[in-house]
Amino acid sequence: MTETAQQYMDRILSNVDRDSLAIQSATRQKLERLVKNVPAVNLKRRPSSGQWSVGEIIAHLTDAEIVNAYRIRKILSEPGSTISAYDQNLWEANLNYQQRDPAHDVKNFGQLRDMNLAILRDLSDEQWERFGMHEERGRESLRHLARLVAGHDVNHLKQIEAILEDLQSTSSAA
Repeated sequence: MTETAQQYMDRILSNVDRDSLAIQSATRQKLERLVKNVPAVNLKRRPSSGQWSVGEIIAHLTDAEIVNAYRIRKILSEPGSTISAYDQNLWEANLNYQQRDPAHDVKNFGQLRDMNLAILRDLSDEQWERFGMHEERGRESLRHLARLVAGHDVNHLKQIEAILEDLQSTSSAA
């Protein structure tokens, strides 16, 4: 069963239990800690058919950060403009997530995140309320977008933790 846009937003926003910029600021270090000393072959192992590997999730987070960089700048510069949706599964398939180097993507993610946070930390109250019109989800202010990004981070960090725990328990049982 596919989620509606509202169900997706509700699920993702349920992960945000504190300041969204604090959550975003911590994601890079959490990613680095989670994948430290994990063999690349394990990062590229899919937990089951149709599910992304840790490396693919990291590639997705990196590409999502590129998308969010554009959205932040678009909303700040052209308030009220259309914000395009994208199909994460097509990006995964066509941008070869399975072949990408997870360590390189963690580094790229961190650099992109730092650039985006630098902009967000300097926003005035008026700028936080600027919005774009997302094709699927409707009006989204920068404040709302920051909360979605934070919730998205937490969602995928939980996925990564679960995959790595399963890999560890499988290898210890062997």
